[in-house]
Amino acid sequence: MTEPGRADAPARLFVDQALANPANRAILQRLPALGLPDPWLVAGCLFQTVWNLRGGRPPAEGIRDHDLFYFDASDLSLEAEVAIGRRVQAACADLGVTLEVKNQARVHTWYEAYFGAPYSPLRSSMEGIDRFLVDGTCVGLQPRPGGLTLYAPDGLGGLMHGVLRPNPRSPDARLYAAKARDYQRRWPGLQVLDDVATQRAGALLVHGIAAAQG
Repeated sequence: MTEPGRADAPARLFVDQALANPANRAILQRLPALGLPDPWLVAGCLFQTVWNLRGGRPPAEGIRDHDLFYFDASDLSLEAEVAIGRRVQAACADLGVTLEVKNQARVHTWYEAYFGAPYSPLRSSMEGIDRFLVDGTCVGLQPRPGGLTLYAPDGLGGLMHGVLRPNPRSPDARLYAAKARDYQRRWPGLQVLDDVATQRAGALLVHGIAAAQG
């Protein structure tokens, strides 16, 4: 993994582009005050912003929601998750976006019934990021006192170049194909491949990335 505090050019570029979406920037600024355990802004709102800019589109175009992970093993109830989701949505109501707030500690309690595939329990929000179906879209940002932390277990090459592959940590060809083809339909410049990368990129965990002014 990249050493803490050493944001190389791809990491810096990714963060700058993700924050070109005003809602992403605002959510990350407000997240510490919400007091959630192990909170991360993840997934489509980040990489789809990058794909929009890559294709010359407005940063927020086509982004359906903003996914927020947290990890609370002390309460696995749906009621607690819904209550936290409502609180977060209320805190960001002025942004005019939908937030999907999910406790990663309880994903294993509902995933198989919903998607038809088994899902072993997670131990952190970062492990939830590891399990996204598409290699390269596994990415998250977390605000910390020294700046933003970027986690990208597959690196950033595929994401930045619009290349989609199956994630071997979540091997489900059916769900991968549906997800990847939906992305390609919405962002036609993407390349969808059905084979796992023979050479895996190194994971990135970069701390202390300062947000560009904007």
